[in-house]
Amino acid sequence: MPKVRTTSLSRRGLLAAGGAVGLGAVLAACGDSDSKGSGSGSGSSSEKSGPWTFKDDRGLTAKAKSTPKNIVAFTGVAAALHDYGIEVKGVFGPTKTKDGKADVQAGDLDISKVEILGNVWGEFNVEKYAALGPELLVTAMWEKDALWYVPDESKDKILKLAPSVALWAAQTTIPKAIQRHEDLAASLGADVKAAKVTAAKDRFEKAAARLRAAAKSKPNIKVMIGSANQDLFYVSLAKTSADTLYFQELGVKFVEPKVNSAGFFEELSWENVDKYDADIIMMDNRSSALQPDALTSKPTWAQLPAVKAGQVIPRTTEPIYSYDKCAPILEDLAKAIEDAKKAG
Repeated sequence: MPKVRTTSLSRRGLLAAGGAVGLGAVLAACGDSDSKGSGSGSGSSSEKSGPWTFKDDRGLTAKAKSTPKNIVAFTGVAAALHDYGIEVKGVFGPTKTKDGKADVQAGDLDISKVEILGNVWGEFNVEKYAALGPELLVTAMWEKDALWYVPDESKDKILKLAPSVALWAAQTTIPKAIQRHEDLAASLGADVKAAKVTAAKDRFEKAAARLRAAAKSKPNIKVMIGSANQDLFYVSLAKTSADTLYFQELGVKFVEPKVNSAGFFEELSWENVDKYDADIIMMDNRSSALQPDALTSKPTWAQLPAVKAGQVIPRTTEPIYSYDKCAPILEDLAKAIEDAKKAG
């Protein structure tokens, strides 16, 4: 497990490896994550015939002579665009598991139909990227100006080949992040008023109301945000990630760890994993993190009140920012709180 050093690369590497449970172990500097759609309009065909521009969350404007078609994106962003009807040619980031199945971050992508340029942190095949004739590169941003899963050592070569767009995945909330992904999809020609999209948005809004009601009805239920590897258990601070910050805004009560010098999470040895009382534990669901069924050999894990009570649920640590994918996240947490008994 990589250690946290002072460079942003190592912090991002730790996030990617599954160690930083909040995926919000980012630089403290705040960006303008509240900016609304600044793309090329509503997505109508008349607006797609001329030059294309989109102002991203770095404050940079990507430009092209026409709407990009050959798009390459970080897997989770590609999955969000897919939900709006925008397909990509290539992806990078966790896409395929060791057994050949789609990674959780791939959503509904047909991974057999996209070129996988890299599947793990540090992988990005520049030659394959160039061969795709890319017209746009899109990724997430956890640290200001840092492109998620774009290796620093090859970044300059990559960015010379096509315009790029980066969208905040931290220092924001789920609704704001969804809006920005929708803005981008609309600029690329998506019909964001389509029945499928509006139905998903309605479901999301109902799920948010349900979660708010559940949190209000169970004010004493406390949730811990966890991630595990063989040596350490990580507890994150809710306000540092788009998902858990939003849950907090809806009234969910979270364990507040004594964070390390980075300011975003606390590492606990397995001997000290019982440091905090929690009634529900949300566990990092990414393939890079150990899942609960792999923790049976840890006696201290088995003794945690939430584990004994069967109140351990998956956490979608890197949400796919579409209404379709985020609504179930809210529904699942609402149900967990509705069903929870005081354990910690």
